[in-house]
Amino acid sequence: METMTATFERVTANNKVPANTKVPAVETTRDVETTRDKAARYVFAGLRIALGWTFLWAFLDKMFGLGHETPAKNAWINGGSPTKGFLAFGAAGPFKGFYNGIAGAAWADWMFMIGLAALGVALLLGIGMRVAAVAGGILLVMMWTVVLPPENNPFMDDHLIYTGLLAALALVGAGNTFGLGRARAKLPIVKRLPWLK
Repeated sequence: METMTATFERVTANNKVPANTKVPAVETTRDVETTRDKAARYVFAGLRIALGWTFLWAFLDKMFGLGHETPAKNAWINGGSPTKGFLAFGAAGPFKGFYNGIAGAAWADWMFMIGLAALGVALLLGIGMRVAAVAGGILLVMMWTVVLPPENNPFMDDHLIYTGLLAALALVGAGNTFGLGRARAKLPIVKRLPWLK
C-alpha cells in the first residue's frame, strides 16, 4: 500500500506521533463495485423497465384498443375517450364529483395520454428520471384519489407503491444501467440543469 508523509502532528490516547511520519494513504475513491452493488443496479434497472412498460402498455391499449382493457371500438384513435369510463363510472370517495366533472374532457384525455406515453418512454430509455419521478408521482397520486378509499385497504394501494418506486428509481440513478441515463447526463443542457437527469 502506498504511504504518504504526515504533515501534521497526530495525537493519540497515549502519545504524540511526530510530523513527517509515514502513514498509509487513504483511498478517496471507490473503484470496485461489489456483487451486491451490481445486483442492486440490475434489480433497479429491471424495475424501471417493468414500470416503464406498464405505463407504455396502458398508453398503447387506450390509443389503439388492443383488446386487453380497451376494446377496439373504444380506442382513442376511433373516437373513444381514455378518461371517460374510469372517471365517470369508477370514481368514488371525496373527489368523485371533481373526477366525474372532467371525465371525457379533451384536455384531460390529452394530458393523461401524454403523461402515460412520456413516462413509459422515459422509464424504458432511462432518461429524465427526476422529471419522470415527479410527474409520474403526481399522476399516480391523482389516480389514487379517484378510488378513495381503495378497495382492499383503508388507504394503501399500488398507485402509492409505484409513486415510491419512481422516487427510488430517480434517487439511485436507475437510468444508468440498461438505459441512456449516463449518456444523457453528459449533455451540456443536463450539466447546466441537473434536474433534467
